[in-house]
Amino acid sequence: MTTPSAKAGTKGVPRATRERQVLAAATEEFGRRGYEATTVAAVATRVGVTKPLLHHYFGSKQDLYLACLNPVGDRLLHAIRTAMAEPASAARPTALRVLHALFTALDEQREAWFVLYDATLPPDSDAARRAAYYRRAIDDLAATGTADLLRTAGSSDPLDADALTCAWRGLCTALVRWWVNHPDQSPEAMTQRCARLFAAGRTILATDDEIA
Repeated sequence: MTTPSAKAGTKGVPRATRERQVLAAATEEFGRRGYEATTVAAVATRVGVTKPLLHHYFGSKQDLYLACLNPVGDRLLHAIRTAMAEPASAARPTALRVLHALFTALDEQREAWFVLYDATLPPDSDAARRAAYYRRAIDDLAATGTADLLRTAGSSDPLDADALTCAWRGLCTALVRWWVNHPDQSPEAMTQRCARLFAAGRTILATDDEIA
């Protein structure tokens, strides 16, 4: 059997281009269906290549998942770190800067968030360990931000900080899930929507305090 060369593609498409197409399709499949339900055959069919060729390019299903996960995780970490390092702005507080950075980083692959937060990964696999590494790194950054926020509000309770970090993770996931279902919404529109929701939340809480 003839082995494709490093530069060879299929149907006249350069290999590098075909690999990008495979990764884009696989990221969407993993994000929408989860690792367990995604098949290499389905990804190959979407791209228009054979399953053996896809295996030749990327190896096993787990190798393909990792090839999708690593750029997503690196991109999100970089976006969050950059947003948190920016000077505080009265017009856009840290939470909104981080959300805007997340939306911008995910804009071309919104389902990619769920590649990282996939509950169907095989336990104790390289895929699960690598995804856990990125999730811990993002949680550590979130913990830093929430602890700073609570200190400003006069709270130093570590359980408050832990609970708020968990709530923040859930909020981000819920917002991205909503965003996936509203493809017309740009990263800037989503950030402005979050600003309005946060403002409404503060108003509701202030009103409750007055009633109490």
